[in-house]
Amino acid sequence: MADKIVIERLEFQGRCGITAEERRQPQPMAVDLELDCETRSAGGSDDLADTVDYAAVVERIVDLGGREICALLESLAEKMLTMLFTEFPVSRARLWLRKLAPPIAHTAGSVGIKVDRGRATHHEQHNHPMPSRFVAQHLHRLPKGRALDVASGIGRHALYLASHGFEVDAIDRDGESLAKLSAEAARRHLTHVETKQVDLERIADERPEFPANTYDAIIVCFYLHRPLFPWLLEALKPQGVLLYETFTIDNYVRHRHPRRWEFCLAQNELLRLTSSLRVLSYDEGEHEGGHGLGSVFTAQLIAQKPRPAVRAHELP
Repeated sequence: MADKIVIERLEFQGRCGITAEERRQPQPMAVDLELDCETRSAGGSDDLADTVDYAAVVERIVDLGGREICALLESLAEKMLTMLFTEFPVSRARLWLRKLAPPIAHTAGSVGIKVDRGRATHHEQHNHPMPSRFVAQHLHRLPKGRALDVASGIGRHALYLASHGFEVDAIDRDGESLAKLSAEAARRHLTHVETKQVDLERIADERPEFPANTYDAIIVCFYLHRPLFPWLLEALKPQGVLLYETFTIDNYVRHRHPRRWEFCLAQNELLRLTSSLRVLSYDEGEHEGGHGLGSVFTAQLIAQKPRPAVRAHELP
């Protein structure tokens, strides 16, 4: 069962109304939230990273509510829902948004709207590619800066990172998917997204798409080509972080997916392939799959490239 986070009567000054006068002058507004969160805190964890930081939710709602100018409460509520589902591991949100002093005769109380929406349904309605729960939950572990999304597809993670201030390079062999990514980035005014069509599985002695010591963060989700690992590790900056998730052999045994067992990791194989990195988090087992996959068996790794060792003659 999902945990529930409840935030009652969060007040802010917003500009929302049919008339230009209403939109020009900030007015008192309030929102109540009930968020279903598939977190690990129910198991007894006392780590903030294992749940949703409700202080961060409050900060983002107040910032968005005070910044956006909308004609309809419905429009502002949709923007809030998009933010919640994109930035936090929230599976369902119930939102009550209202004007506390509406300019309507005979109204003694507030007026507003109530919305009850699941994460997947919201993204489908708005045609937003949805980041994986694993990526959303661990975004705070990624150092801000330049990021690489490997086998990016249509860019659910590239767009997600760019919306959080990263400069993102997205590489994939499918030019059509990259074109969709670029178009969506332009639509959202995300200017720091670069795409490059690359055959990631070609035989090559050089890999210019993985320049050495370049990226603060590298993300690889549901893609496995073992010869790439040395290049991935080389492309990380010292202190850079690799976030990697893909299927294990247990998923093939139980679900016959992916179609070939070679596309699945053996037990603990991801740890061996990245043994030069410092493990920050590793979990191998059954996880939420998303995109209609139900539960899947994956390995989830967050690991950091160490700083170069200091030689004795370099010490002060």
